[in-house]
Amino acid sequence: MGVLSKKKHYSLFAILLILLNLSTAYSMDFSTEITKSEIRLTDKGYRIFLNGEPFYVKGAGVHQGSLESLVEHGANAIRTWSTDNGLEVLDRVHKLGLKVTMGVWVGLERHGFDYDNQVAVKEQLASIRTKVIALKDHPALMAWSIGNELNLQSRNPKVWNAVNEISKMIHTLDPNHITTTPLSGIEKKDVDLIANRAPDLDFLSVQLYGAIEILPELITKSGYEGPLMVTEWGATGYWEVGTTEWGAPIENNSSEKADGYLRRYQNSILSQSQQVVGSFVFLWGQKQERTPTWFGMFMPDGKETESIDAMHYAWNGKWPENRSPRLLDFTLEGQRAVNNIRLKPDDTYRAQVKVSDPDNDKLTFQWEVMKESTSTKTGGDAEYIPAVITGLFPKGNKDNTTFKAPNQPGAYRLFIYVEDGNNHAAHANIPFWVED
Repeated sequence: MGVLSKKKHYSLFAILLILLNLSTAYSMDFSTEITKSEIRLTDKGYRIFLNGEPFYVKGAGVHQGSLESLVEHGANAIRTWSTDNGLEVLDRVHKLGLKVTMGVWVGLERHGFDYDNQVAVKEQLASIRTKVIALKDHPALMAWSIGNELNLQSRNPKVWNAVNEISKMIHTLDPNHITTTPLSGIEKKDVDLIANRAPDLDFLSVQLYGAIEILPELITKSGYEGPLMVTEWGATGYWEVGTTEWGAPIENNSSEKADGYLRRYQNSILSQSQQVVGSFVFLWGQKQERTPTWFGMFMPDGKETESIDAMHYAWNGKWPENRSPRLLDFTLEGQRAVNNIRLKPDDTYRAQVKVSDPDNDKLTFQWEVMKESTSTKTGGDAEYIPAVITGLFPKGNKDNTTFKAPNQPGAYRLFIYVEDGNNHAAHANIPFWVED
């Protein structure tokens, strides 16, 4: 081998050695950035600590919502429902300074998972193990959330044995992060089952909507005295509201929802400071559940609603610089949703919305009629989006309009969307029936 060849050889060796050292150094640096989470009982109650510092979770469940806006409005964490795209999510939120309660998807009885099938249970555990190993050392990771509302429509208590095994496996692989499981509501029977069958969990999580108003009472009735997180809460659910004579749930308008968000956060979450270690509001984004506007804090096109204003105030103690329009009233032929409005096909009717804007922004109006959803899904399962009926409204949208009732009998909804030109919107809808 010539001198030149030797030089090339040594140069390549040196480069490889440098790359190896850099790789090792990067790995070491990465591991030292792990965010160690724990729960401690302090003289002020239970608290989450991250790397030894207290951390009160001000978070949101995110689905098609802007993470950048979440940070701008004062949140410090997100939760997911599964590990899908987990590394991508962790990397992205880490750049924004957020922490993640990472969801671990667990089979649901209502979807056909059988917890008497030990082969399926073991396969599920093995699959989760792989996902935990891949994500456990990421600096944005705060906690593991095992399953989602596993008590909903569940009869087999062995699900909690499986949850316990998952939690034990996680703690073995990842001693740096705490584990929980989110319940639908909080009842003594579920609390007792988990205490007996899943004692490895570090804390419990609950998910409530209208019932969040009585969370303090529910905690007392459940007998649970440990640390608690509210992993979903928000607008009153479609299963909790009044209905029309034909069974259509009556949705609160965007301003009623915003008032509820702020009241519930202050009275039911912050007030339980001895046990509640934080919460994730639902939903920072948008999805179809009975209507396109029911739970989403954003409009389908990404505009922010007044509920986001409410959370900005809740997290910061002050309102955002520009606020969403405030909806004051909405009527169809002078009637409201509770009046069981019935229309005749092809006849013309008048609708009116009353709205104000805190910043005196110029408002624009969009009217829409949609068929009533016939979905019977529960627990946030995916729903179809009902069809929009076109050709019913005159041109030129204002705060009042006339429209022609659909020519086919059945259940429909009239929607109004009000925009302020600054990425904010208000909304409301009225269910109505077209007679034969």
